[in-house]
Amino acid sequence: MNALTVNILTRAEIWLCITTLIYFLMNGAQIFETFVIVPKWTASPPESLHYFKGKYALDLKTFWIIIHSIHEITSILAIVFCWKSDIRNPLLLLFAIHFLVRAWTILYFAPTIMEFERMANAENITQNLINKAALWRKLNYIRVGIFLAVSIGLIPLCMKALNLRTG
Repeated sequence: MNALTVNILTRAEIWLCITTLIYFLMNGAQIFETFVIVPKWTASPPESLHYFKGKYALDLKTFWIIIHSIHEITSILAIVFCWKSDIRNPLLLLFAIHFLVRAWTILYFAPTIMEFERMANAENITQNLINKAALWRKLNYIRVGIFLAVSIGLIPLCMKALNLRTG
């Protein structure tokens, strides 16, 4: 192998490992939120919506925007540096699945939780909140499960990338 090939492989390994580590960090936060925070605010709306109320209301929006942005940048860098390797297609597949779940998040989860946040600070509360919160919670389990599956799918790709130099 020439020096250029080794340099490209090294960058591919680095960015793939970085994006995998960030994905696991993000999933750790998602697991914590899913099993600690979500059950509290979805327990019995409108009373349980107090988590979104007042000066010290729970607001995780900034965290999620930053962590997803960092992950997506590192994912794109991993794809770029892995482009000439045989892990490109599986990496693209995992990124596509991630992207679809992110789109689902942006189209359903984010607007719905923002609606709950608005309701917590409103005078008039709409009915059927318990069912709506329960649906959000159940769908969130599926969403987090898919994100976890994607992160687990990155592990064999990291192992393969690390073995490309020796193989």
